[in-house]
Amino acid sequence: MKSSKKIRKPKPWKHSQPLTRTQLRQMRDEFWDTAPHYGGQKEIWDALRAAAEADLTLGQAIVDSAGVIVQSTDLTTCYDERGAKYELPKYVLSEPTNLIRDS
Repeated sequence: MKSSKKIRKPKPWKHSQPLTRTQLRQMRDEFWDTAPHYGGQKEIWDALRAAAEADLTLGQAIVDSAGVIVQSTDLTTCYDERGAKYELPKYVLSEPTNLIRDS
Protein backbone atom coordinates (compact mmCIF):
# COMPACT_ATOMS: atom_id res chain seq x y z
CA MET A 1 0.00 0.00 0.00
CA LYS A 2 1.23 3.48 -0.87
CA SER A 3 2.01 5.64 2.11
CA SER A 4 -0.39 8.53 1.96
CA LYS A 5 0.41 12.09 2.92
CA LYS A 6 -0.52 13.43 6.32
CA ILE A 7 -3.75 15.32 5.94
CA ARG A 8 -4.44 18.75 7.37
CA LYS A 9 -7.21 21.33 7.26
CA PRO A 10 -7.08 23.83 4.37
CA LYS A 11 -5.40 27.17 5.01
CA PRO A 12 -7.81 29.88 6.22
CA TRP A 13 -9.98 31.02 3.33
CA LYS A 14 -12.73 33.48 2.66
CA HIS A 15 -15.93 32.81 0.73
CA SER A 16 -16.97 35.28 -1.98
CA GLN A 17 -19.70 36.49 0.35
CA PRO A 18 -20.25 35.96 4.08
CA LEU A 19 -22.06 32.70 4.83
CA THR A 20 -24.17 31.57 7.75
CA ARG A 21 -23.65 28.12 9.22
CA THR A 22 -27.00 27.07 7.70
CA GLN A 23 -25.94 28.19 4.21
CA LEU A 24 -22.61 26.41 4.62
CA ARG A 25 -24.41 23.20 5.66
CA GLN A 26 -26.72 23.45 2.62
CA MET A 27 -23.75 23.93 0.28
CA ARG A 28 -22.02 20.92 1.81
CA ASP A 29 -25.10 18.70 1.60
CA GLU A 30 -25.64 19.71 -2.01
CA PHE A 31 -22.02 18.95 -2.90
CA TRP A 32 -22.04 15.51 -1.26
CA ASP A 33 -25.40 14.67 -2.88
CA THR A 34 -24.24 15.53 -6.39
CA ALA A 35 -20.50 14.67 -6.30
CA PRO A 36 -20.87 10.90 -6.95
CA HIS A 37 -22.74 11.66 -10.20
CA TYR A 38 -19.57 13.19 -11.65
CA GLY A 39 -17.67 9.92 -11.49
CA GLY A 40 -15.58 7.95 -9.07
CA GLN A 41 -16.79 5.31 -6.65
CA LYS A 42 -19.56 5.97 -4.16
CA GLU A 43 -17.55 4.23 -1.38
CA ILE A 44 -14.67 6.65 -1.92
CA TRP A 45 -17.01 9.67 -1.87
CA ASP A 46 -18.52 8.33 1.36
CA ALA A 47 -15.06 7.86 2.87
CA LEU A 48 -14.02 11.38 1.82
CA ARG A 49 -17.17 12.84 3.36
CA ALA A 50 -16.56 10.94 6.61
CA ALA A 51 -12.92 12.09 6.62
CA ALA A 52 -13.89 15.71 5.89
CA GLU A 53 -16.36 15.71 8.78
CA ALA A 54 -14.03 13.97 11.25
CA ASP A 55 -11.07 15.30 13.19
CA LEU A 56 -7.69 14.93 11.49
CA THR A 57 -6.60 11.72 13.25
CA LEU A 58 -9.81 9.89 12.41
CA GLY A 59 -9.87 11.47 8.95
CA GLN A 60 -6.38 10.13 8.29
CA ALA A 61 -7.43 6.63 9.38
CA ILE A 62 -10.49 6.79 7.11
CA VAL A 63 -8.59 7.81 3.97
CA ASP A 64 -5.84 5.28 4.70
CA SER A 65 -8.25 2.38 5.15
CA ALA A 66 -10.29 3.37 2.07
CA GLY A 67 -7.14 3.35 -0.07
CA VAL A 68 -7.49 7.02 -0.97
CA ILE A 69 -4.38 8.52 -2.55
CA VAL A 70 -4.05 12.02 -1.16
CA GLN A 71 -2.61 14.39 -3.75
CA SER A 72 -2.98 17.63 -1.79
CA THR A 73 -2.67 17.34 1.98
CA ASP A 74 -5.78 19.44 2.60
CA LEU A 75 -7.82 16.76 0.72
CA THR A 76 -8.85 19.12 -2.09
CA THR A 77 -7.42 16.66 -4.64
CA CYS A 78 -7.41 12.89 -4.13
CA TYR A 79 -7.38 9.77 -6.28
CA ASP A 80 -8.59 6.22 -5.77
CA GLU A 81 -6.52 3.15 -6.58
CA ARG A 82 -8.04 3.04 -10.09
CA GLY A 83 -6.81 6.56 -10.80
CA ALA A 84 -10.18 8.33 -10.61
CA LYS A 85 -9.84 11.91 -9.41
CA TYR A 86 -11.86 13.39 -6.54
CA GLU A 87 -11.86 17.14 -6.04
CA LEU A 88 -13.23 18.63 -2.85
CA PRO A 89 -14.08 22.31 -2.45
CA LYS A 90 -12.65 23.98 0.65
CA TYR A 91 -16.14 24.65 2.00
CA VAL A 92 -16.69 20.94 2.72
CA LEU A 93 -13.34 20.72 4.54
CA SER A 94 -13.31 23.79 6.77
CA GLU A 95 -15.24 26.92 7.62
CA PRO A 96 -14.54 30.23 5.89
CA THR A 97 -13.10 33.11 7.89
CA ASN A 98 -16.17 35.17 7.03
CA LEU A 99 -18.73 32.77 8.53
CA ILE A 100 -21.55 34.72 10.17
CA ARG A 101 -23.94 33.69 12.90
CA ASP A 102 -27.40 32.59 11.89
CA SER A 103 -29.73 35.38 12.94
